[in-house]
Amino acid sequence: MIEKTLPNGMRLLLVQRHDDPTVAGGWVAHVGSSNERPGITGIAHLFEHMMFKGTPTIGTKDYQKDQQVIAEQEQVREQIRQEEAKMREAYRRGEIDDMLKPENKTERLKELEKTFAGLVAKQREILVKNEFDRIYTTSGASGMNAFTTTDLTGYFITVPANKLELWMWMESERLLHPVFREFYAERDVVFEERRMRTESTPLGKFAEAFESIVWESHPYSWPTVGWPSDIPAITKAEADEFYALYYAPQNITLILVGDFKPEEATNLATSYFGRIPKGKAPAPDVVTLEVKQTAEKRMNAEAETNPQVEIAWHTVPFGHKDSYALNILSQILSTRTGRLFKGLVLGSQVATEASASPSHRKWAGLFSISAEAKEGHTPEEVEQAIYAELDKIKSEEVPAQELQKVKNNFAAYEYRRLTSNMSILMQLIFNDGHGDWREINEAGAKHQAVSAADIQRVARNYFTKENRTVAIYTRKPGTSPAKQLKD
Repeated sequence: MIEKTLPNGMRLLLVQRHDDPTVAGGWVAHVGSSNERPGITGIAHLFEHMMFKGTPTIGTKDYQKDQQVIAEQEQVREQIRQEEAKMREAYRRGEIDDMLKPENKTERLKELEKTFAGLVAKQREILVKNEFDRIYTTSGASGMNAFTTTDLTGYFITVPANKLELWMWMESERLLHPVFREFYAERDVVFEERRMRTESTPLGKFAEAFESIVWESHPYSWPTVGWPSDIPAITKAEADEFYALYYAPQNITLILVGDFKPEEATNLATSYFGRIPKGKAPAPDVVTLEVKQTAEKRMNAEAETNPQVEIAWHTVPFGHKDSYALNILSQILSTRTGRLFKGLVLGSQVATEASASPSHRKWAGLFSISAEAKEGHTPEEVEQAIYAELDKIKSEEVPAQELQKVKNNFAAYEYRRLTSNMSILMQLIFNDGHGDWREINEAGAKHQAVSAADIQRVARNYFTKENRTVAIYTRKPGTSPAKQLKD
């Protein structure tokens, strides 16, 4: 691994691998939904979409006309926001029951939306759709995509080794000269994505509600996709301000994995990405810490799903000394050879499936256990069976053979996930985005050092009644049971 820092503060991570003549190239912006605030939730995810909209030379037939239309759109959107403010006032007075219902729109708002639709159509006449992707694919690149989490936004693609300079130009251009065309149309796309993934799935809206109950004070309480009232209210001015702060060079890490010469790659990065001016101010940390939970919290929901239970305990963030023991513990509990399956599915037979998963985010963490009740049993029975398995771990140290088996599985998994350029790139994006890329090298030894006493200690420390939040799901009356696993 070679690490460099450009004069503008942008960091560069280089991993040489000559297994095949390609380069997995990516970058991580150290910004996620936890960096947002009420009123603009979802804006980090929106930017994931906007970064593919092109530049002055990519994505349009006529840049000057494009800018003129964008300016006209902004004028109309400002008038739309004024009408929407009137609707919010009417909503507070009880004159309308839902801001999002078409029939509740004012006549002036309907006129403005018609005018705006005309401007959208006008812009589409000069747009070159998906040109960013087309330039890459015609040059032999593949797998271009991006993702947003609570703590980071990652961008990635694989290019032929002889197209590294193309990658440098394309990626630096969209950072140096981004054009947020179709901003409001893309905002609507994100809103539809939220509807499809959250509101139209059996457990989507409940999972969102559960997360907001788990987190009392932390920004993790709102969804990465944003609240439905915030997404359509985000302005381009707010987006520009957000971009200037969080997409500044000093808040970005470039990552290359593959067939290249480090000195040449460094020179290209300096030439292309070094053009980007350093941001005026450093991106602030998330300073609001989660308050210590002092009482058990419970949620009961009827859903179009089989009866099940989910339990979440507050734990520790990424890189914390206890995170490694919690990771090992999750594997002791999970899989078909784990204690939850043996105890709940094969043993007492109160569940059809059960799993445990730790989530060590940048600023805080959770440990979750979920299980589906077998026909004839209740989620509450399953819940008590889960506690019984945890009590065994608290009272008796995990046998050496069982612990070693899990450690061996960890070692094998850590090897398997580092066998290709893209898999290494993704691990570096994840680790650097959460605080330290060195974890890709150091976490393995830390997991192997976990003792049975460490596992017992973290179980006793974190799996307490006052530290847990429980969701009980029962089948909504009138819905058919989903197919359950056979014994």
